[in-house]
Amino acid sequence: MIRVGSIVLRVDDLKRQAEFWAGALDYVPREDPSQGDFVLMRPRDGVGPNLSLDRVHSTVQVPPRIHLDLYAEDQAAEVERLIALGATEVHWDKRPPDADYVILADPEGNRFCVVDAG
Repeated sequence: MIRVGSIVLRVDDLKRQAEFWAGALDYVPREDPSQGDFVLMRPRDGVGPNLSLDRVHSTVQVPPRIHLDLYAEDQAAEVERLIALGATEVHWDKRPPDADYVILADPEGNRFCVVDAG
């Protein structure tokens, strides 16, 4: 049996992205993020996959080939909190009016959805 151990995002500004994702997910770096070009972020409570940030320049693809779906009990509050951390809302003309998700992008444009799980 295998499982997802880590999801890897390519980033330009490793420090900024580590700060954003740490705040967004309540993750902590396994090691000092100022050392090197890679940081593995792990859930503070130890539950869930890691998020690894790899300082390798790449062009953001729109629409992305893969994105994160983040489940929230209070979607509106989480969207507001994530925007305060540096995310931006992405408006997509194909999003259905009754969609249970809001599309956001991290500070470098990597898209993710906040899904209403409430």
